[in-house]
Amino acid sequence: MDLNRLSTDWRRSSFCASGACIEVAKVDQSYVLLRDSKDPDGPVLTFDQDEWDAFVAGIRAGEFN
Repeated sequence: MDLNRLSTDWRRSSFCASGACIEVAKVDQSYVLLRDSKDPDGPVLTFDQDEWDAFVAGIRAGEFN
């Protein structure tokens, strides 16, 4: 299944002023997709909900600083 083609609701952060940002989309409440806004037809990272929750928790905990 090509999840990138299923999603049309790509969102960017309101802090994205340059246009060179990461875009996020949610598919069927089961997957979260990430892509580079400069290359919308390029690779897409796919996370299931548990993976996404762990990623967000890591960001909030400062694990990637």
